[in-house]
Amino acid sequence: MNNPQQLDTAILGGGCFWCLEAVFLMTDGVASVKSGYCGGGVASPTYGQVCSGTTGHAEVVKVEFDPARIGYRELLEIYFAIHDPTTLNRQGNDVGTQYRSVIFTSGDAQRDTALALIDELDRSGIWPSRIVTEVKPAGTFWPAEEDHDDYYWNNTDLPYCRYVISPKVAKFRQKFAARWRTG
Repeated sequence: MNNPQQLDTAILGGGCFWCLEAVFLMTDGVASVKSGYCGGGVASPTYGQVCSGTTGHAEVVKVEFDPARIGYRELLEIYFAIHDPTTLNRQGNDVGTQYRSVIFTSGDAQRDTALALIDELDRSGIWPSRIVTEVKPAGTFWPAEEDHDDYYWNNTDLPYCRYVISPKVAKFRQKFAARWRTG
């Protein structure tokens, strides 16, 4: 995974970016994960600005992955399993458009894959409500401040990490055991 030309990128929002980052950092085939902001109208937004709900950005993760080891669809399957894609502008106690469920795509293939999977999941009846995840072309990704990097793994003893993020990590580990990065 050292050749960056072989990597692809996914930009995903599903509530607090710390939750998504924790899971994707432990996903085999993922080269890097960076928390940040996408979809808003303010250049170089800060965490405080985005949390205010006034910039239009969503908290997202930029996942760089090796498509020879893990496909985009499989990343989306993990994404849909670790957050609730049926709640509009909310994940648990995190409420606001900055916590919306959104997939920012980098082209027609990603868009088509996302829309097909959403349709398949809706038809499966896994959730009692329809999926409200937005699928939009990716705009500018603004990296979050460095103190958000590896947040869960650096703060596993904090209450938010123990009660919100740890169950998502456990769910991922149970449901996608073959994808758990070792070492």
